Amino acid sequence: MSNNDPEALPIPFEAIRHWMFDTALPFWATNGVDFKNGGFTERLDANGRDLCCNFKRTRVTARQIYVFSHASLQGWRPETPVLDHGYAALRRAWLGPQGGWARTLTRDGAILDATPDLYDIAFSLFALGWYMRATGDETALELALETLDFLDERLRWPDGGFLHDADAAGPRQQNPHMHLMEAALSLQQAHPHRRFAALADELVDLFKTKLFDSNSRTLTEYFGDGWARLDDSKGSIVEPGHQFEWAWILGEHSKLFGADHTRTIKDLVELPEAFGVDPLTKVTFNQIDVDGARLNAGSRTWPNTERIKGWIALSEVTGVDCAEAVASSTHVLFNRHLDAQPGLWREEFDESGRCVTDFVPSSTLYHVFLAFSEALRLRGA
Repeated sequence: MSNNDPEALPIPFEAIRHWMFDTALPFWATNGVDFKNGGFTERLDANGRDLCCNFKRTRVTARQIYVFSHASLQGWRPETPVLDHGYAALRRAWLGPQGGWARTLTRDGAILDATPDLYDIAFSLFALGWYMRATGDETALELALETLDFLDERLRWPDGGFLHDADAAGPRQQNPHMHLMEAALSLQQAHPHRRFAALADELVDLFKTKLFDSNSRTLTEYFGDGWARLDDSKGSIVEPGHQFEWAWILGEHSKLFGADHTRTIKDLVELPEAFGVDPLTKVTFNQIDVDGARLNAGSRTWPNTERIKGWIALSEVTGVDCAEAVASSTHVLFNRHLDAQPGLWREEFDESGRCVTDFVPSSTLYHVFLAFSEALRLRGA
């Protein structure tokens, strides 16, 4: 893909910067914070009002901590101390070395579901890394190391990787491992440590030997014992957004450790680009199968953000021009998802282009902010 087409859209860097720092961050630092009960809001309505859910997911608290940490490292300062406010809320979900991280809290901060969930644990570690980078608070390092102890003692799986939660019902899942890998890199960037590096290397090995099939160039979502691909319809699900996301994560691993993932990154990007992106609209689909057939041609916000990151990673390891892909996905975001009230988004569209969600999930800000930060970094490069 090149940017030589004179009709190709440019990357709207100023619109990206304006949306991040002048619109979204001020909005979410006020309307997205639960100043009364602690932590952040789970969902807003289409006009930006708190829907007052009776639960708060640990993963959402962690994602918002990431956003405000990254923003502070880019020089943005809120009028209220939302970062420390979020960190205090996250610590409420910590049940100690024997309990790990609770999955959900009540609206007022009591434990609602104490189940240790690998997805929530991964994002808690991710948040600790970013919070440490933003503040230098060494209590985050202690929590991270205790969390790794908990993972080893309670969730480690003999066939490699970890159980997706303490109950471990149903098939094994790749997605929480992807975010655990992202967390390990975040921690290593914040405070280099042999345990963070070892976890990252272990997860790269799991990805290349168990999760990703280099022959079909596909990453499936669900697995059985021994990480065998399931032989039912669930075993053939491929999410283009996750392939793009893994490409970016492996690119970050390359930068930190000098590993060569060029071939894998190329496969991870080229397969979903060929089958998981609409060639006319450049919308990234929710799901395809291992043969490239469309399973769900609808599109949530996040797969489009991950296409931006995946192409940037590919460009950095191969030199291929990523401008057209970054620009087209950015325009999909602005023209379809982010054209709601300022700082908000319309989360999901079906195959016909009809919006099918009537609320704004707070968890999506992490995806948009990280992808847009990567785009701005691209401009700096």
